[in-house]
Amino acid sequence: MKRGFISFISLVSFAGIVNAQTIKVNKESHDFGLVVEGEQASQTFEVTNTGSAPLVITSVQPSCGCTTPDWTKEPILPGKTGVIKASYNSQGRPGVFNKSITVVSNSTIEGTKVLTIKGFVEKKDETVYTDAQKKASPKLSIDKVAHSFGKIERGTKVSYKFKVTNNGMSDLKITSLVAGCQCVTYTLSKESIKPKETAILEVVYTPNTIGEITDIITIVSNDINNKHQKFSLSAKVLANLGNQNLLKEGNQKVGF
Repeated sequence: MKRGFISFISLVSFAGIVNAQTIKVNKESHDFGLVVEGEQASQTFEVTNTGSAPLVITSVQPSCGCTTPDWTKEPILPGKTGVIKASYNSQGRPGVFNKSITVVSNSTIEGTKVLTIKGFVEKKDETVYTDAQKKASPKLSIDKVAHSFGKIERGTKVSYKFKVTNNGMSDLKITSLVAGCQCVTYTLSKESIKPKETAILEVVYTPNTIGEITDIITIVSNDINNKHQKFSLSAKVLANLGNQNLLKEGNQKVGF
């Protein structure tokens, strides 16, 4: 009886220690999609103290000097929220970037937490267009700017068909799809989309990390008024769906 009472007290004490101060971040990864060279790509992560004692963020260390961090320095009281801001300097850094930010705090569960930011830096277009050229430009319109695949198994290729319409005055040409994750390929039903016509853009998505994933994809075209049309693809990526039921939806498998 005495041993059981001591075990109970130990369990209560341990639970109190574990819940003293805990850190919860609203998201652990952010995809900027396409960034034009020279822009400061900034993301603010929200940090909540879900414990019962003040949470202190002691340091935030980026993986390179190209990323500048800032964060809430004062203690975050239980139930309250602070911030961690990460700014990526894209000047002189064209191409894909994927950077980590290591957060150290007095959290009793996760004393060290790693956040990531990623994207693709494109060289700035210095071309100056006349009003007449802007008026005569093609105009890209996409039927939806976000699609979720639900649960999928890591390594599985899934696809979705978007409708792209040209609402402009001249032929629309899509030159590329850009993603910081390097996880998409695509096919277009028409090489050139005439004014008022619609084409099918089929995107094949292969997310390469586990967890709740959202990737920003950028359509690059000859629409000079909007050269970079963005949309997002998301999924809950699992290591193994195991015995979960699968429903085949078009060319994709969705787990429940």
